[in-house]
Amino acid sequence: MSQSQTYAGRTALVTGASSGIGAGLARALAERGADLVLVARRADALEELAAQVRAAHGRTVHVAPADLGAPGAGRDLHERVLALGLHVDVLVNNAGFGVAGPVAGADADALVAQVPVNCSAVVDLTTRFLPAMVARRSGVVVNVASVAALQPVPGLAVYAATKAFVLSFTEALWAEQRGTGVRVLAVCPGPTDTPFFEVAGEESDSGLPRRTVDDVVATTLRALQSGGPSVVDGPLFTALGVVARLMPRGVVARVSGMVARPKG
Repeated sequence: MSQSQTYAGRTALVTGASSGIGAGLARALAERGADLVLVARRADALEELAAQVRAAHGRTVHVAPADLGAPGAGRDLHERVLALGLHVDVLVNNAGFGVAGPVAGADADALVAQVPVNCSAVVDLTTRFLPAMVARRSGVVVNVASVAALQPVPGLAVYAATKAFVLSFTEALWAEQRGTGVRVLAVCPGPTDTPFFEVAGEESDSGLPRRTVDDVVATTLRALQSGGPSVVDGPLFTALGVVARLMPRGVVARVSGMVARPKG
């Protein structure tokens, strides 16, 4: 998807759209002509973004507040979209969060809560919206994973595992969808200047240089022009990802733990 490519007449549904990468991707798609369905828990933030997009780009924007970690949330959201008479041409599964700290000292409920949002919602929404894309022989599915998906991360053990799930699921889906007209892509950002660290805790900050939301958006747009199943944002994290895949897993886990330096 180049800067000049249009998404006019198409509808993009973006989860986790209230801030960060989700909001950035929503703005970029609207700039290229897409109408939007914005999904997140914070209705006020969604309404603010919707007003900005309408004013800047004249797009039709629907706000659909939802807690994707709640049972049945994916089904309910799908039904709400159908009730609006919309079909989703671009699905961006970006919603997710992390909780930092060693497993032995963690709140079990907080750790487990990552799984339905980071994993189950991705599968649920993809499975519900994908068949119509295949029938139209046109569509895009973007699942936001993380460089944490490329190795075990002590101190972010569950988060990294959920993102490894997203990456594996998306790469397999990419292979399934070849030749159907549906483009599937997993995006693996490194540390990015978003509210992630406020939620996960500052102990989740490795101290590595942070990318900007605009960096991640630009990487995503470029990658959608290629045919690959996944992309890592930024040359540094691309190189680290290659090294992580070549080294023995035990070594990777120990090195990752030294970089992360979890507290608590």
